[in-house]
Amino acid sequence: MNGRAWQYSDLSAIAALERECFSDPWNHRMLAESFLSGHFYGSLLEEDGAVAAYGGMVVFGEQAQVQLIGVAEMYRRCGRGGMILEDLISIAREKGVKHVFLEVRVSNSPALLLYLKHGFSGLYARSRYYADGEDAIVMMKELA
Repeated sequence: MNGRAWQYSDLSAIAALERECFSDPWNHRMLAESFLSGHFYGSLLEEDGAVAAYGGMVVFGEQAQVQLIGVAEMYRRCGRGGMILEDLISIAREKGVKHVFLEVRVSNSPALLLYLKHGFSGLYARSRYYADGEDAIVMMKELA
């Protein structure tokens, strides 16, 4: 297993894995725009040269927003999502972030448990946040 920051050349593989993981995936253009924004930080894990897990966040001053985390199906429930999340939190600390936010589908129990395990707390729900009408829970982690 190899962990590293995203490179532009990774975007096609990340977009492909995004399509495998989510019903409303980010496409290559969305990933590229975020990656090139100047505020974006991405972390990924490779297994045998292939992207196994990835995550990305944007940082604005003392706040960060985790935008996406995905793990290939064969590597789920093995700690890889937590490794990505902890790497993003570490980067946020280095950048002077005090609060990390994210949104998660109310039906995504594995992700909710992951975020709770890593110190995030639910703040409120965003009604009909996703394109299919599902609600999101906004979560936050305060960094010391």
